Amino acid sequence: MAIKSSSADNKTRSSVQIFIVFSLCCFFYILGAWQRSGFGKGDSIALQMTNSGADCNIVPSLNFETHHAGESSITGASAKVKSFEPCDARYTDYTPCQDQRRAMTFPRDSMIYRERHCAPESEKLHCLVPAPKGYVTPFSWPKSRDYVPYANAPYKALTVEKAIQNWIQYEGDVFRFPGGGTQFPQGADKYIDQLASVIPMENGTVRTALDTGCGVASWGAYLWSRNVRAMSFAPRDSHEAQVQFALERGVPAVIGVLGTIKLPYPTRAFDMAHCSRCLIPWGANDGMYLMEVDRVLRPGGYWILSGPPINWKINYKAWQRPKEELQEEQRKIEEAAKLLCWEKKYEHGEIAIWQKRVNDEACRSRQDDPRANFCKTDDTDDVWYKKMEACITPYPETSSSDEVAGGELQVFPGRLNAVPPRISSGSISGVTVDAYEDDNRQWKKHVKAYKRINSLLDTGRYRNIMDMNAGFGGFAAAIESQKLWVMNVVPTIAEKNRLGVVYERGLIGIYHDWCEAFSTYPRTYDLIHANHLFSLYKNKCNADDILLEMDRILRPEGAVIIRDDVDTLIKVKRIISGMRWDSKLVDHEDGPLVNEKVLIAVKQYWVTNSTSAQ
Repeated sequence: MAIKSSSADNKTRSSVQIFIVFSLCCFFYILGAWQRSGFGKGDSIALQMTNSGADCNIVPSLNFETHHAGESSITGASAKVKSFEPCDARYTDYTPCQDQRRAMTFPRDSMIYRERHCAPESEKLHCLVPAPKGYVTPFSWPKSRDYVPYANAPYKALTVEKAIQNWIQYEGDVFRFPGGGTQFPQGADKYIDQLASVIPMENGTVRTALDTGCGVASWGAYLWSRNVRAMSFAPRDSHEAQVQFALERGVPAVIGVLGTIKLPYPTRAFDMAHCSRCLIPWGANDGMYLMEVDRVLRPGGYWILSGPPINWKINYKAWQRPKEELQEEQRKIEEAAKLLCWEKKYEHGEIAIWQKRVNDEACRSRQDDPRANFCKTDDTDDVWYKKMEACITPYPETSSSDEVAGGELQVFPGRLNAVPPRISSGSISGVTVDAYEDDNRQWKKHVKAYKRINSLLDTGRYRNIMDMNAGFGGFAAAIESQKLWVMNVVPTIAEKNRLGVVYERGLIGIYHDWCEAFSTYPRTYDLIHANHLFSLYKNKCNADDILLEMDRILRPEGAVIIRDDVDTLIKVKRIISGMRWDSKLVDHEDGPLVNEKVLIAVKQYWVTNSTSAQ
């Protein structure tokens, strides 16, 4: 009997279990049908996202900060946010590392006083650099090439000083740039046509160029239509605001000078270098400045010199200079070029063009020349604050007489996504071809997500763009367009030096340490991108200083995209909440479970003496 009773109990329990399972199935079926009807709040949001085709970042009610505790919990929710006040109006065009008053305390020999001399920690400004009264958004390209609003750079000195040279004219409330220059009063286009009769500019062979002593960068501006990207530089000197004008026009430029410090560019970077009456003493110091140009010039690249002392026999009277002095200048230049094993390709009027050999096979004789002092350093790209030397940078080794030293490049645009020689040769330790190609794929994916968040990204709204931690230039390559350009900055503290790869792709960039101010004027970039920059500089320098520098160089209503781990971004977001920026933290494109997030910000519009931002 006991056995029969136990069997009955088991049957009863089995029946109950079946009933419970059946009931639960019915309950979840009904619940699912109810949610699909749209009455469930959670699925209403999901349905909204599905129907819109967008990602979760567009949902305004989501508070991404509350999803993560991290280091932000240390400060507590009630911690007071530091508010940064506007700087005095006299700092509207403040350049911290090229301050005019500080510059005058340094020697004038070899242009030392025009080099970078940053303010010590005790003198740093901890305020927001204001825009001048009347500041407006610059014109869109290509109109910006020819017109700059007067209120943005209210300096008329060049309109008087360079009046007959057709540099710049003041017309009402704008400056007009006719495209002229000291060496091309008839216009940059005709001047470039003359150069293009010798240099292959039209087929993509020449893509990157260096303009030394660029003036208002009309040469670089007019190279744009030929798909050549020029990195222009000039000092902050008596020609007030020439680099500022260049950037207002939408042309890549930095404040810089050939003095005693190496140029902040990698070896074998530029396809072409140019000097148009740039006033650089090329023959001085045993040809040291030409040797520095040779260092940054690619094998097979071109150097152009127009103006004194070229063709001095014909031109010395027009230049109002003694012919003996001009003769000696040209002799020194010719000797230095010969020592560098450059081949003179052209000399006509006031223009001369040399070409660097593709390798040193034709230059064996200089090995026995006592004047040929070769650089001894193992790292020719170690240039940040390094003294320039009167030495020749050796070519990379080759195995045949026609092989291009350092590797041959495809013509642009093919070289943009081809594997660069520095990668394929294994020159960058630990970086494989697969890793490089994966990096490219990732950046295409990231940029696609950026465009979903900011639909104006590739419309021409953002012309001057900076990538503060550029890596291989993947962001710039993914966003490449005739409507914009990217200044690819490789931090000097980066684990791997990748700027040479950036140039091999046909992009431009520069070395910089973000513990210091960048060599540019305020309000010169429309959009700033920073990929893991704050993680890189953690414990290196103050995040406040980096963000204040970003604010200085960002235009009013400009945008910022910061990609980093969530804990870092929460701290950054807290700082910028006191900087007159509007910001939002959004998830990685792969979803909320990825620790890497993206902080999007827009700088508010305000000008000097404003009581509030608009």
